[in-house]
Amino acid sequence: MLQHTSLSPDGKLLLIVGDNPDSMLVDSQNGKNIAPLSGHLDFSFASSWNPDGVTFATGNQDKTCRIWDMRNLSKSVAVLKGNLGAIRSIRYSSDGKYMAIAEPADFVHVYDVNSGYEKEQEIDFFGEISGISFSPDTESLFIGGLEDDGAKEVETGVCVTDLEDAEYHHSI
Repeated sequence: MLQHTSLSPDGKLLLIVGDNPDSMLVDSQNGKNIAPLSGHLDFSFASSWNPDGVTFATGNQDKTCRIWDMRNLSKSVAVLKGNLGAIRSIRYSSDGKYMAIAEPADFVHVYDVNSGYEKEQEIDFFGEISGISFSPDTESLFIGGLEDDGAKEVETGVCVTDLEDAEYHHSI
């Protein structure tokens, strides 16, 4: 079953992830398979393209996010590990400087792309995470969440306004 797709910035390639350890990179015009992407151990849920159009990421039930480079698709160039659960959401900032990944609950990881994904800020967000998104100006990261107050589910969220120091955030 298909779980997520991401269109490359130039619109020519489609990244497909789903209920298979391998992801697929296909031509968006004719559907021809360009390359299988092997390395994950379980089903995938998330994908995202860096705005550079060269690198992209896949998130998996095996608690990893793999970074791929178009110039060599035989193996991923980096494997980033989550703490507790599957990688359910991946987003690159519009300038390509940051990449954020979210687990289903409690943790969001923000990586400095220019450091080769070596520099990381971990945001401990208590509760279920429904999604993440960078603001268009890359100044903020929004984290959506859900809380169950016993009678109903309540939407919550956090806005991180200083990505260099994820300590500064406020609830929305």
